[in-house]
Amino acid sequence: MGSERKVRENSESCQVGEVCPIVEALMRIRSIWKLVVIRFLLDGPKGFNELLRSFPQMNAKTLSRALKSLQEEGVVDRKIVSTNPFLVKYELTQKGRELKPMLTALRKWGSKWITPRQQIIDKSNK
Repeated sequence: MGSERKVRENSESCQVGEVCPIVEALMRIRSIWKLVVIRFLLDGPKGFNELLRSFPQMNAKTLSRALKSLQEEGVVDRKIVSTNPFLVKYELTQKGRELKPMLTALRKWGSKWITPRQQIIDKSNK
């Protein structure tokens, strides 16, 4: 076995010398913007400008980088819909669609723990 590291898939924790699937997954995502793109693509294929309008805090350069990286990871497909006018749609691959349960769990966690706290802060500022 030598220097090979085992991947532990069915455990909540990772041991020293093992590859931790959670860490490996986060290393591939690396960016909140990628999660935002994946979240919007879960609703179905979208064009670049449609994605840009979906989240105004993200600029075009950041979106472009996120889409390119997600394509390289095999999470997003880029499909040319027409050439005149030029139209491209982005959609999740099977690999990307498999992230839905994780994003659903993150949404539930955020709704439970973040939203109530923000409401308290908002009320105290009035």
